[in-house]
Amino acid sequence: MRGLATFPTTRLWPMSEKPLIRALRAHLLPPGEKDELRMTAEDSVSSFTAMRTFLLASTILMAATSAFAQSSPQPAAPPAATAPASSILTVERVFANPSLAGPVAKGVSLSPDGELVAFLRSREDDVDVLDLWAAPVKGGEPFKLIDARALVPDAGELSEAEKARRERMRISQRGVVEYSWDEQGRYILAPLEGDVFLANRADGSVRRLTETAADEIDAKVSPKGAFVSFVRDQNLVLVNLETGAEQAITTDGKDLITWATAEFIAQEELDRDTGYWWSPNERYIALQRTDESTVDVIPRLDITGGGASVISQRYPRAGRPNAVVELYVQDVQSGQRVKVDLGADTDIYLGRVNWAADGSVAYVQRLSRDQKRLDLLSVDPATGVSRVIASQTSNAWVNVTHDFKALKDGNFIWSSEESGWRHLYLYNKDGRRLRAITRGDYPVKALDGVNQDTGEVFFTASMRDGKEYPIEQQLFRASYKRTLSPTEVTPRGGWWSASVNNTGTAYVGNYSDVNTPAQSALYSINGQRVRWIEENRLQPGHPFWPYAERQQKPTFGTLQSHGETLMWQLTTPPGFDPSKTYPVVMEVYGGPSGGGVKNAWQPAKTQLLTEAGYIVFRLDNRGEGDRSAAFKQALYLKMGQPEIADQVIGADYLRSLPYVDDSRIAMMGWSYGGFMSLMALTEPKMGLAAALAGAPPTEWSLYDTAYTERYMSTPQANVDGYAASDVVNRLDNLTGRLLLMHGMADDNVIFENTTRVLNALQEKSIPFETMLYPGQRHGIRGNDRQLHQWRTYLDFLDRTIGTRAPQKAD
Repeated sequence: MRGLATFPTTRLWPMSEKPLIRALRAHLLPPGEKDELRMTAEDSVSSFTAMRTFLLASTILMAATSAFAQSSPQPAAPPAATAPASSILTVERVFANPSLAGPVAKGVSLSPDGELVAFLRSREDDVDVLDLWAAPVKGGEPFKLIDARALVPDAGELSEAEKARRERMRISQRGVVEYSWDEQGRYILAPLEGDVFLANRADGSVRRLTETAADEIDAKVSPKGAFVSFVRDQNLVLVNLETGAEQAITTDGKDLITWATAEFIAQEELDRDTGYWWSPNERYIALQRTDESTVDVIPRLDITGGGASVISQRYPRAGRPNAVVELYVQDVQSGQRVKVDLGADTDIYLGRVNWAADGSVAYVQRLSRDQKRLDLLSVDPATGVSRVIASQTSNAWVNVTHDFKALKDGNFIWSSEESGWRHLYLYNKDGRRLRAITRGDYPVKALDGVNQDTGEVFFTASMRDGKEYPIEQQLFRASYKRTLSPTEVTPRGGWWSASVNNTGTAYVGNYSDVNTPAQSALYSINGQRVRWIEENRLQPGHPFWPYAERQQKPTFGTLQSHGETLMWQLTTPPGFDPSKTYPVVMEVYGGPSGGGVKNAWQPAKTQLLTEAGYIVFRLDNRGEGDRSAAFKQALYLKMGQPEIADQVIGADYLRSLPYVDDSRIAMMGWSYGGFMSLMALTEPKMGLAAALAGAPPTEWSLYDTAYTERYMSTPQANVDGYAASDVVNRLDNLTGRLLLMHGMADDNVIFENTTRVLNALQEKSIPFETMLYPGQRHGIRGNDRQLHQWRTYLDFLDRTIGTRAPQKAD
């Protein structure tokens, strides 16, 4: 670490831009699926912490919907293609540059003074490197704020700790992958390639704060802009921006003790990627201390193209000990540190930490180990004394969310599923519930913003007229000051995500539907578009334009299972002829928090399958998606059972269609979807001809504590449930051909999950195919490897259900 004055300054944007005055919390929403078992080769994920903007979520885009079918009739046969001929999409083009998605804004936020919209954009010379851009709100061309390669021309290898952190956050790109504003708007902080850079908004200069061998991670500007904080070598460090002096907040972090960093489980399963929290008045920092000495050491093979090594990974498997997590609060000026009383039971999860608006108390969400109880603690930062002021309980599990907002009047907003649907409630500072802000048979998906002057509360939900509408999503407004039925802010008939500014007067809206690629714009809170951020119009010159005429739009419908409505979508090949029969690929995820049926801009990979002559079918089974508590909890203690039962209903529906070849149905999925594919191939009622299973968890006792125990309890308490979900116990029932894939350095669903299946199949002399990827973790990264992956997919499908498959006798 060197002092500020020793580093050169670089001017990276026009000097005429006005200073920013306040910070905006930017929500980055995923274009698809997020958690550890939803990982696919093209994953992006979200992280939403105050005043931070991450690449994680990749684009803030989501899809829109046109209609919610109220029954499940056979879809009308699409008309034969009559549009002018266009190019056939190839697998080589899908994994080439530029991206077929077109120009997509990532990590979008509105500047504190409302003058600029900032976002991340891939470089023209390297799509895997991001720069920070901005667009004037009042119009004008976007301009580059921070040029990653100008600051760090030769990016080196990231540390193993930073690689692991980015894997947890699903960050695959380099360059500027996160940034933040301070509340006064004087600075923009941009961690870059392991060091920290600070941009001065007044004069346009960028100063390098660190140049060390160690990576500085989780960097933040303090709320009032006096400090920059970060974690280095397992300790929390502050830099005084006036003097340039460093202050070590902790010094004893080493070996198995880590300060101010979220432990593996919190990052992977609780959607918490930070381990320290500034108070709004900048007086205190709440910080986590983690002791991993209690966690089992699991030897894990890390096999790359250059050799193999054994990694001794601290990995808390289901039923085994977690890391010991403690919470402290430190007074920044005096240095006094107090331990927070989290209760007598130390085997708990630290879910969330928030501060009262005036910094007088910290609100801590404490989750029990069995995840059936979530307590909200009010903590005195001067003493660490806590008291439970509110609780949520469930016979299955309680979900921890980011739906918490402390208000200036001392009250707070918090969400709960106690009614059977997630809704927002207003509480006073002592935890007494004052009113329900939302109610009805639909789930609130996110608390997006509050206007504390008017009392308006903004949230996203899949709802029409007070009822659930799963394939559509809008931004709504309600009120915490009076009873008010929610009204739509964004137009009905689409899938929107939104980031509302702190005053509740504007939002960044992101939209797509089956006819419209992802678009991003700035809107007033009344819905008037102020300016485009990325219009991404599908027209000549757009990367996807040559292939647009052959893109087939999905049909949507519903099926019924045990009193629940299941959503499905079906996409036919170009030139579809209803008098012929076609093979079907059932795409699946199937696990908790999944859900892919929506009227969205369809991924290019779906078109690869339809171009190859397959009908593509997707059904969201019970347990999947943001729906009612009952819908999600159907899989409790029996993962792999209700999900497969619902997929059987989907397969039976497909066989009822006259244009489906019922002997040529395959399923494909990754992570939890890989588990589903294996389970489905061993279910005779599915009748699959083939399955492609990527990175599948095959024995849940091998997976981590928080995820597995949430849905399955412990292996000791649910012996029968674990046995029934063990894929190896079902391999004698394989109904078709199998292709297994796995990254050979996977530190999430470890490679052992696949090797045990390989071994069992060989012992039973059952033929199968496999493709392993040296050096790859839970997702296959890079265009070249993904191209290989999809060539393998398509070849396997062609030989098992496609043109080279044995044909059914007439």
